[in-house]
Amino acid sequence: MMKINALPIIVSCLSLIGCVNANSKPETLLADAPEVTHQLHTPATNETPKIQVALLLDTSNSMDGLIDQARAQLWDIVNELSLAKCYGKAPTLSIALYEYGNSNLSQYDGYTRKILEFTQDLDDVSKALFSLTTNGGSEYCGTVVQTAVTNLEWENEDETLKLIFIAGNEPYTQGQINYVDASQNAKEHDITVNTMFCGSYNHGVSSYWRDGALLTGGDYMAIDHNKAIVHVASPYDDAILKLNTKLNNTYIPYGAKGLEKAEVQMSQDDNAMSYNESSAIKRAVSKSSHLYTNKSWDLVDAVNENEVTLSKLNTAQLPKALAGKSTAEIEDYIVLKTKERKQLQEKIQQLNTKRKNYIAKEITTLNKANNLQSAMLAAIKKQAEAKHFYW
Repeated sequence: MMKINALPIIVSCLSLIGCVNANSKPETLLADAPEVTHQLHTPATNETPKIQVALLLDTSNSMDGLIDQARAQLWDIVNELSLAKCYGKAPTLSIALYEYGNSNLSQYDGYTRKILEFTQDLDDVSKALFSLTTNGGSEYCGTVVQTAVTNLEWENEDETLKLIFIAGNEPYTQGQINYVDASQNAKEHDITVNTMFCGSYNHGVSSYWRDGALLTGGDYMAIDHNKAIVHVASPYDDAILKLNTKLNNTYIPYGAKGLEKAEVQMSQDDNAMSYNESSAIKRAVSKSSHLYTNKSWDLVDAVNENEVTLSKLNTAQLPKALAGKSTAEIEDYIVLKTKERKQLQEKIQQLNTKRKNYIAKEITTLNKANNLQSAMLAAIKKQAEAKHFYW
């Protein structure tokens, strides 16, 4: 079994979702392509477009680097996807997570485990990734793909972008469930399977990882899971991190799990910083995008997204700061926090634009690696185009 250590996994997944590959078209056409192309189409429904991504991660002994990449690059992927549009609308993003190939998992279940059903709660995704540990056993790719296809709650809309990303380094043919059958099942449900082999390109081809992708029209990628993430400091980093601290103060925990979820938010800030400042900054940027929503526990998001009606809310579910307040006073407080949050998010986005421009001048081609992030984003953008997504 191969030994793997590094950080680039999740960013690759997000990269894949990007829809239209900007590098594939002449620069002079990029500014016009989204408006001109997508005005020609009429959406089949008026519903918000959706992106569903299921990550299937090998957690055997050799996959430490892969897990590190997923943890560190989650926010890169989210940030890229936050820029996507479909028929002029910003999509929602739901992520599901499976692990497979770990000896601690049940042999009865083919050494697979569903960690997260599809969720828009990005803090839960981060928390789940940081909970993963490796212990190496048998990696059954066909089994985990089949399980994800049949057990996850995939959307039925034709225009939903439905993607599986499976990463590992053992032969794709292992296990009792034939990967061909699993791929055919995915294809019948309009789910595209993308495979990421942690090792050399040719080794992955001979191990049938490329076949696993081609059967559904997906992409096969060989990634360097041991590639360390390069942090390029900018003059805007400290300001973004300070704004993130202020941003946390705009959340109003409510309900039975409000305080617990607020603590999860803070702990995932700490987890991002535990890698490096770059991960913390990218998470802060994600928190300033529309994809970061917490209506299940934050009163600001819940009210603004019509999840709750204040007049019907049990006062026992309100935080202590709002105890004894009238409905009108609570509404005024939510309006204040909404305005505060919007201003902070806009400032973070503005600083991030300057940060990205600064880094673009500093970074070299040596830092452009075939890691999880780059592989995923490239695949996502190409496949999303067929569903009328663009960047």
